[in-house]
Parts: sequence; structure tokens; C-alpha cells
Amino acid sequence: MFYVYIMSSESGAIYIGFTSDLVKRVWEHRNGFAEGFTKKYKCQKLVYYESGEDYDALLAREKQIKKWGRFKKTTLISSINPKWQDLYKSII
Repeated sequence: MFYVYIMSSESGAIYIGFTSDLVKRVWEHRNGFAEGFTKKYKCQKLVYYESGEDYDALLAREKQIKKWGRFKKTTLISSINPKWQDLYKSII
């Protein structure tokens, strides 16, 4: 299984990622083990994810979402998670 996921921070920063182990990867972000953007901007809340078996399709989806503007990204998140609640507990 592969995942495209979106993390957010309290300040509103958004990070889009791709992984084959969503629980582990989100845990790494939440606990500061993922260097880079998510650590710098404290993106620790899982607000959106998609899953599937097709590696190429999910990787292409990640790249597609990354190209979108902020409004389109926030609309996507709000379409399944209107209150932007942390979804981490629903995946563990």
C-alpha cells in the first residue's frame, strides 16, 4: 500500500508527502525525526491522506497536489476533513 498525505502546522503551513508506511512516517514527522520542512515549520498534524496499490499513480498524485495553489490544497483537505482534525489516531 502507498500513501499520499498532507501534514499541517498550527501556523497553517502545509506539507505534502508520499510513503509506503503512513503510521511510521507520520510518527517521524510528529516527533521531529523528519529533517527539513516539516521539522522547521512544525507540521505535526495529519489532515489528509489517500491510499492505493499503484506506486506510480500515487507518486503522480503527490506531484499533482504539490503543483496546486494553496486554495485548491485547502479545499481538498476540507472536502474530507472540514475541521482539519488530526487523523493520526484513526490510522494507528
